[in-house]
Amino acid sequence: MGAVFFYELQGGPLETTLPMLLDKARGQGWRVLVRGTDPALLTQLDAALWQGPVDHFLPHGLAGGPHDADQPVLLGDLPATDFACVMAVGGAAVTAEEAAQLARACILFDSAEDAKAQARLQWKTLTDAGIAAQYWAQEDGRWVKKAERDARSGG
Repeated sequence: MGAVFFYELQGGPLETTLPMLLDKARGQGWRVLVRGTDPALLTQLDAALWQGPVDHFLPHGLAGGPHDADQPVLLGDLPATDFACVMAVGGAAVTAEEAAQLARACILFDSAEDAKAQARLQWKTLTDAGIAAQYWAQEDGRWVKKAERDARSGG
């Protein structure tokens, strides 16, 4: 059974945090889906990943291309089939059924009240379903674990 990590983006934009998390996930050998429902946001993230450091390039693609199945990182609004990790951005959801099948799911959200409220609802839904969860936030430029629920304790 997988776990869901919630990341509240306080100290930097999504375009900065996402490559770091993708790099860690790829270091585990995971194929990653960056799930978003806003095509403009996914296009923006695709461009940001292409502009990253040459010596630290993350191979990726936008869903809908001829080589989607070959992409180690795919950006799109797709089911989690054939992925070990899903990183949900822009309010995209991860279901408990998906989370249970994944090595990891990550919910990335900003500090806006509506985004935090949506993340709280996802936390409750997933932990009530028995999914382990961790909440991470930035303090003084580093990530700190603020809360944790194991798979047995629920909401």
